[in-house]
Amino acid sequence: QVHLVESGGGSVQSGGSLRLSCLATGSPDATFFMAWFRQAPCKEREGVAAVARVSTVTYTESVKGRFTISRDNEVNTIELHMGNLKPEDTAIYYCATDPQATYGMSAPRSYHNWGQGTQVTVSS
Repeated sequence: QVHLVESGGGSVQSGGSLRLSCLATGSPDATFFMAWFRQAPCKEREGVAAVARVSTVTYTESVKGRFTISRDNEVNTIELHMGNLKPEDTAIYYCATDPQATYGMSAPRSYHNWGQGTQVTVSS
């Protein structure tokens, strides 16, 4: 069993920056893959960025060059540094973990452990 707690969401103007953090407690084996997803109103949940324990990283195309995911295996946390934020980045952001990510690092259905979500709002 893994418990995830996100922090760091908020409101910012277009072009601004935010940093999200996610602390995972529980079995380290269950957190081999850790990821950030987001869901905007009336849209499907999408993968934003993911990182494996061995540092393999993937980003969705729309955030490449603007967002950076990092991981600290010592304390089982991941962070998402979001820069040059745009109104279309507005969403609830969720942290997720899984030992296998069976359907790929970016697929929501790969993950069985989810945080409660944190709101990110970017105004124009």
